Amino acid sequence: MPALDSLDVAINSAWKRWRRVLMVLIVTLGAGSAWLTVTTVRLRFARDVARLVFNDNNEAVEQIRLEAGVESDSLRKAVATLPETPPRDKPVIIVSIADHRLWYKQGDSVLFTAPVATGSGKELVIQGSNKVVRFETPRGRFLVQRRDSAPAWIPPDWHFIEQSNKRGMGLVHLERGAPIKLKDGGIITVIGNDVIRMLKDGTVKPLTASEGHEIVADGKVVIPPYGTNQRKYMGVLGSYRLYLGDGYGIHGTDVPSSIGRDVSHGCVRLRNEDITRLYETVAVGTPVYIY
Repeated sequence: MPALDSLDVAINSAWKRWRRVLMVLIVTLGAGSAWLTVTTVRLRFARDVARLVFNDNNEAVEQIRLEAGVESDSLRKAVATLPETPPRDKPVIIVSIADHRLWYKQGDSVLFTAPVATGSGKELVIQGSNKVVRFETPRGRFLVQRRDSAPAWIPPDWHFIEQSNKRGMGLVHLERGAPIKLKDGGIITVIGNDVIRMLKDGTVKPLTASEGHEIVADGKVVIPPYGTNQRKYMGVLGSYRLYLGDGYGIHGTDVPSSIGRDVSHGCVRLRNEDITRLYETVAVGTPVYIY
């Protein structure tokens, strides 16, 4: 079962990433209490990932896999077997970044073509680290791994960093079981899969979030936990997506005026009517060449 495989890989790989940090507690707190703490954290981590899988939140599991650095060996081998130039005996997708155009063709026959938007090439410096995120469309050989209808965008942490920089605000992570205390005596916390604001008198107010309209608390942009509805933006990726791996895809857009320009965070954007036609024709496993 793909969902259970993703669950197992996500839990084990992401846990390995954080285990070394947590084991420092053994030295700091003492072996007994620290081991109990580490075990409890891992159980909570597994529970949260399980919630994503069984709620069919594939996008969030996908993002966890990316954060953990998980990559499929079988996929890597499959991509490596693709010829350097597009094969002529099967349909392929070709994207020219310079021309801002996509072709779906077989041999000399163009089956479909449309203008696209590609990566902006801009850089985002992650404060407090040496990490720099560059928003560019990757060149190379890919495969269509998955076809998504009405895809949701699960914004990575860099999205919230970008938003806080634009607004000149601070940044705060919201964790499950660790409410954010507000200056007015209320809190922001997670109940089920929703981020809510609880006033000082106990009144609960559900919160909403969308691209450019993130949750703000006391002058800080809030980063919701993975798996919450407030970290699931609908419509941003348009009506359909052809997923290529590593967080990249060919998808629609809610900003059709962006087509033909270098404006995306790395994905290849099409007008919704164009991605609809492509989605109806392209099969999983189709080679993709980006130049």
